[in-house]
Amino acid sequence: MAAVERPRIVGAGHAEAGWRASAWLAGLGQRTDAEVLDGHRRLVVVSPHPDDETLACGGLMRAATLAGRELLVVAVTDGEACYPDGQEWTADRLRRVRPQELEDALDTLGARGSIDRLGLPDGAVSRYADELLGAIRDRLAPGDLVLAPWQQDGHPDHDATGRAAIAAAPARGARLLRYPVWAWHWLDPDAPRAPFRAFRMPLDAQAHTRKQEAIRCFTSQIAPGGPAPILPDHVLARFDRPFEVYLP
Repeated sequence: MAAVERPRIVGAGHAEAGWRASAWLAGLGQRTDAEVLDGHRRLVVVSPHPDDETLACGGLMRAATLAGRELLVVAVTDGEACYPDGQEWTADRLRRVRPQELEDALDTLGARGSIDRLGLPDGAVSRYADELLGAIRDRLAPGDLVLAPWQQDGHPDHDATGRAAIAAAPARGARLLRYPVWAWHWLDPDAPRAPFRAFRMPLDAQAHTRKQEAIRCFTSQIAPGGPAPILPDHVLARFDRPFEVYLP
């Protein structure tokens, strides 16, 4: 994730207690990881910033490896702009640290795969829409299962990445699922109905534990030691659930 200033992403957002009481979230249908992966030999996770893939999809990435599927993580940016005014966390330092945190997180998950870094500018992905579309499309093959951000997630880099994946996946004969990250900040847990068609994928106890350990690998986002963290406890709580949510 990266620091943003948008009307939908301000303040602390909705507390996780509200989501735990959300009728529409609890009412989503369920699919097991085996059902989600069925018929696909490779999982391709497109992540706007190093950590988005782990927050939203850590359980499914682990399941893919355990099921013998190939895994590719496409890191759109290096997340170098998350502390634009920080003297300690410079862009150059973040370009070094955050990709290593991603590698550590995958190792912690037990998710074996490769990482392709596109190196697009953090916070400016929408300016490179054509380049991003081509980069994603060129990395896909027929039969891939692609995970990408929901195109209405609320962060400009997430939205741009989601739009590119929507165009790229069908062009290559791949199946796309979308994941929310920032949406948990601004969506209404008390809405009378779900704002999108989606399903929950349960995590067993070991998958849940490994995912939480993997998230803790992103020290630059959780405990930067100077600036306010990008992932404070109230944000992390949204990803400490025994399930993940995906949109077909």
